[in-house]
Order: sequence, then C-alpha cells, then structure tokens
Amino acid sequence: MRKTVPGGKGPGPGGSGDRIRVGRLRGGGDDLVSGIADNINSLRERIARAAGRTGLDGNAVSIVAVTKTRPAEEMDEVVLSGVDALGENRVQEALSKWEPPAPRSSVPWHLVGHLQRNKARKAAEIFSCIQSVDSLELVSALERACLSRGRRMDVLLEVNIGEDPDKFGVSKGDLPLLAEGLLERSTTLDLKGLMTVLPLGLDERRTRSLFASMRELRDGLGSRLGIELPILSMGMSDDFEYAVMEGSTMVRIGSAIFGKRRS
Repeated sequence: MRKTVPGGKGPGPGGSGDRIRVGRLRGGGDDLVSGIADNINSLRERIARAAGRTGLDGNAVSIVAVTKTRPAEEMDEVVLSGVDALGENRVQEALSKWEPPAPRSSVPWHLVGHLQRNKARKAAEIFSCIQSVDSLELVSALERACLSRGRRMDVLLEVNIGEDPDKFGVSKGDLPLLAEGLLERSTTLDLKGLMTVLPLGLDERRTRSLFASMRELRDGLGSRLGIELPILSMGMSDDFEYAVMEGSTMVRIGSAIFGKRRS
C-alpha cells in the first residue's frame, strides 16, 4: 500500500449541513480503457471534497480498485492511472491474472472477498493483504500458509457491523476475542485494521452511523490491544463519500471506475 495512514479518531456524524449528493463518476467501463484515468481523477476529487467536509485529508485515503471480472488490460490501465492496490474477490480468478512483470503485478493485491480456509495456501502466493479475516480457524490456516512460504502478510478483520445475515464478518461483540486470538496465535500475520461491507439500501443517516460505529470500534480496539490500527477499509462505489466523511482510510471501488460489472 502506498499510503500509510495513522490511526486516530475522526469526526462523528454531522448535521444536515454535511449532507452530500452521492452520484456516479462519468464514463465507466463501457468507454475505452483510456477513460479509466479520467474516472480515477474524478474519484480522487470526490474523495477530497468528502474528506474536507469533516476536516479530514483526502490524500490519506487509499483506493483499492476492485477488479473482479475485469480483463488484464483494464487492470494494467488502472494501475498506470495511479490506484494504490488491486482488490480481487476470488483466489482462483486472481491467480489467473497474476503475471509479473505486468503493471498489474507491480502494486499490492488485496483479497476483499470471503476466503475459505482451504484456499489460504493459494492466497498466500500473491496477496499482500487479506481484508476478510473473520475467524480464528482462518487465522490458523493463513498462519500455516505464511510459515510454509516464509513470508508475512497484512490482514484486516471483517466486521458485520450492519448485522446482515447475508454477509460475512465477525460480530461487534466477538471482535475483541478474534483480535486477541490473532495476536496470540500468529507470528506471521500483521493486524492492520478493520473492514466492513454495509447492507444494501440504507439511507444516508444509517449509512454514516454504521461507518462511524466502525471508526469507534477501530479506535477502541487499538486502545484495548495497545497497538496502532491504521487501516479502516470501508466504502464502495455507492457509499464511499459517506465512508470518507466518517474516517475511512481505504475505499474499495469497482463500478465507479470500470462501469457495470461483467458477468
């Protein structure tokens, strides 16, 4: 990751004066690949404006381009356009795209989708960060995989902050036990922060409230563990501005860069 973003408390939800209109970036994946650079520039502008509304620095927000189903040439283009990392949802698809020394293999790759324990060894081959750690069983599997390869790996703990039964992630109540267990069991995994995916269809107030709760969880967990947790990965194409306003340090963007996802 190119940016190192320090931890610390961000602003809480603001009043009506902080309301913003969430729109879509121009162009998209249906345009020529060269339009990707324009979309990323527009994305950074929107991040800067959103951060400024609550006194934060938009330059401290990393962009992970989510490249599920995207072809290699678009992945290379998005890297050359200056994103900080690439995010993949599935291990097997990611392995099929990994091709040093292509531009797409020159930046960190993050796994942002659910990881099954039996895929941990393969994941350890290419990913710099697993954003979706949600159980001690997965911690143990990743630990074994990293030990076998003689490497270290950054991890984020995925929290089901919206208590959505259709989403993965540890509950708020179980988060401290998972974090403490990771620190006790692992010598190769570096805990860097938290990640969440919100339920669909929330209004602005509920969206910002959940993002603020994530920031508070991150800050409280860091204090409890006595470590810095610099990464708060929250916000996708439809809600990243609200996430940035509430202290996100990393956004995961797919359709707002590439257009509608391919099946």
